[in-house]
Amino acid sequence: MVKKVESKKTTKKATKKVTKKESFFKEVKKELAKVKWPKASEVLKYTIATVVLVLIVIAFFSLLNLLLSFIKGLFV
Repeated sequence: MVKKVESKKTTKKATKKVTKKESFFKEVKKELAKVKWPKASEVLKYTIATVVLVLIVIAFFSLLNLLLSFIKGLFV
């Protein structure tokens, strides 16, 4: 008798887990439908802006490195 009760309990638990997973993925799908995804033109614009900013930062630190190397060379 005890074994039959346990098997029913485990079946209910397994069903609850499946139901929770299904409801989770349904909710995820609903939330993703609400997202305003960027258009290709926006992605391109932001990508170009990021690359330009990175190039400016590279140039700044390269010039700073060159300047500090020059100053160090004067004293050494």
